[in-house]
Amino acid sequence: MSDSLRAFMASLTSWLDAAAVPYMVAGSFASTLHGRPRSTQDVDIVIDPTDATLRAFLAGVPTEHVYVDALTARAALLSRDMFNLIDMDSGWKADLIVRKARPFSVAEFERRMRADWLGLSVFVATPEDVIVSKLEWCQKSGGSQRQLDDVAGVVAAVGPQLDRTYIETWVEALRLEDEWRALNAHG
Repeated sequence: MSDSLRAFMASLTSWLDAAAVPYMVAGSFASTLHGRPRSTQDVDIVIDPTDATLRAFLAGVPTEHVYVDALTARAALLSRDMFNLIDMDSGWKADLIVRKARPFSVAEFERRMRADWLGLSVFVATPEDVIVSKLEWCQKSGGSQRQLDDVAGVVAAVGPQLDRTYIETWVEALRLEDEWRALNAHG
């Protein structure tokens, strides 16, 4: 599995880089990188394209082996939503999420960091931002234990190096206090 994922990510990040589309691995793969592994078949990638860089990206994707709908991608840019890119040979899917304009999303993207993942140098969300984002998903899903487990894995792995002041600032701003308390009661 990791060989096909590595090949998929190497291709995807090279297409993004060639088109000058800034990106950041987020979601479960980011929490796995900073915390505990868990199985998933799709990669969440936050992107911050312009119209021109999105067009360049779409032009650079080899559509004979990769599915991406250009109209959906352009609509996602306008609505700051997401679109999919699927490698038809391996089955790997990327959810390409256009960065939101809200303050947390801007801060999260500005703080992204380079990390080694599968032998590739990629941009990834920081541990603190993964925690806040996962707490948000926990809230949106009505208290998903899976999201809390992902957060607990990051907290356990990173430990005292976490910037808790930063986390708690966003927990308060995004009204995630109940989820944060549940996590702290959990572990």
